[in-house]
Amino acid sequence: MSGIGVAGLTLPFGRSIAAEALLVPFDVDRKKALADAALAAATAAGASYCDVRIGRYLRQFVITREDRVENVVNTESTGVGVRVLVAGAWGFAATNDLGTQGVAKAAQQAVAIAKANARIQTAPVQLAKTPGVGQVSWKTPIRKNAMEVPLKDKVELLLGVNAAALKAGADYINSMLFLVNEQKYFASTDGSYIDQDVHRIWAPFTATAIDKDSGKFRTREGLSAPMGMGFEYLDGAAAGKFVSPNGVVNYGLSYDMVEDAVAAAKQARAKLSAPSVKPGKYDLVLDPSHTWLTIHESVGHPLELDRVLGYEANYAGTSFATLDKLKEKFQYGSELVNIFADKTQPGSLGAVGYDDEGVKTRRWDLIANGKLVDYQTIRDQAHILGKTASDGCCYADSWSSVQFQRMANVSLAAGKKKLGVAEMIKDVENGIYIIGDGSFSIDQQRYNAQFGGQLFYEIKNGQITRQIEDVAYQIRTPEFWNACVAICDESDYRLNGSFFDGKGQPGQVSAVSHGSSTARFNGINVISTARSLG
Repeated sequence: MSGIGVAGLTLPFGRSIAAEALLVPFDVDRKKALADAALAAATAAGASYCDVRIGRYLRQFVITREDRVENVVNTESTGVGVRVLVAGAWGFAATNDLGTQGVAKAAQQAVAIAKANARIQTAPVQLAKTPGVGQVSWKTPIRKNAMEVPLKDKVELLLGVNAAALKAGADYINSMLFLVNEQKYFASTDGSYIDQDVHRIWAPFTATAIDKDSGKFRTREGLSAPMGMGFEYLDGAAAGKFVSPNGVVNYGLSYDMVEDAVAAAKQARAKLSAPSVKPGKYDLVLDPSHTWLTIHESVGHPLELDRVLGYEANYAGTSFATLDKLKEKFQYGSELVNIFADKTQPGSLGAVGYDDEGVKTRRWDLIANGKLVDYQTIRDQAHILGKTASDGCCYADSWSSVQFQRMANVSLAAGKKKLGVAEMIKDVENGIYIIGDGSFSIDQQRYNAQFGGQLFYEIKNGQITRQIEDVAYQIRTPEFWNACVAICDESDYRLNGSFFDGKGQPGQVSAVSHGSSTARFNGINVISTARSLG
């Protein structure tokens, strides 16, 4: 999850290129001609269905530490993936040969693979119908293309962030900028030709403070959210700020990286003298910068239908939320808990006009008034739930990867009654206010889990008192969500998410957002993560 941890993911993403090449367009007429060549070759070879994805995946990563630039990576990966159905079986092939003969050959290879698969299949693929939409386009609604911003300006921003943090008391800081532009063209025998231009941005950092006498150190990671936005996200507009009752600044659709780094340096140093939490039961007040990860792990992943069915078991297993629970309208949470999936949410990482099967994206409910009402499905799963259409949550991280089910943006709906954080805290006698995400662990059924955070504040008799440390809370998923007793209103709603969410084997990464307002959960078991060195 951390910026340092994902830096190693830069290498497989394509060939290195000059920064200027990130702005070179790929002609849409050329993409259509390649798609038509593949569709024609596939149907001529016997495919009953074919879809073609022509992708140009651009990434720029800028990595700094203190007063130096550690790395700058500009990558491009361009090619064509062809998926076909023959005799009810899937086949897939891909190529980086961008000539009509090359893509036709890939289509023929996909058909040959499908024919081989058909000989050993146990049941034919049932593909939910989706209407052809003709020639359409969709773009992330950005105001400033981050790829157009000079590299010099990006480096100056990050080094300025580092200098501000060091001046404010940090001993070390690393800061990064991750930029992604996916130029994706989808065509299918259903009659769709969909051209999409998707942008994402993330600006993480980690500030470290050291007690030089003891050697003890503490860190505080940045509170930026990875977003489906352009460089305007980093404008630091006051309207994008959320100030907690104890003065901690958090962020919505605008981020002030320098301000956050200064706060992080001071808060990391304060952690050095903060007392460790006393284990026990607490009422937890969870900021959206924290709640997103709990939603991601305990709701988003377990309600992916492929995990429910046991088709997917990598990256922490299958799901406790089996089909029988859908039939019985399982009480997943309290009546306040309404959780929805939405691939259209502005600013979110998963926002697109159409998924990688050509399905128009939408919003739908997963949990309504605490009850499980639906899962996330794609075209070849819809019939299992009696649906006639896909939910539009199919995705591939590259033209060379086959598309499969990925999590939609999954969010906790804001409370329906007017409620702010200060009012929510008023009657908390013994609680903890948690800001930011931290380490976590979860079992193979997404049932038992443990979560940390970045900042922890004690709540006593309705007041936020002192900063504390070493907090982690333990949950059983349905017990935790049924302990939700209050959710702040829409004015507190914010997005956060995962820029590099892994799934599958071979593994693929995707980006997904999770929104919420601040929420309260009563009677949650908290442990101390402090370790004795004695």
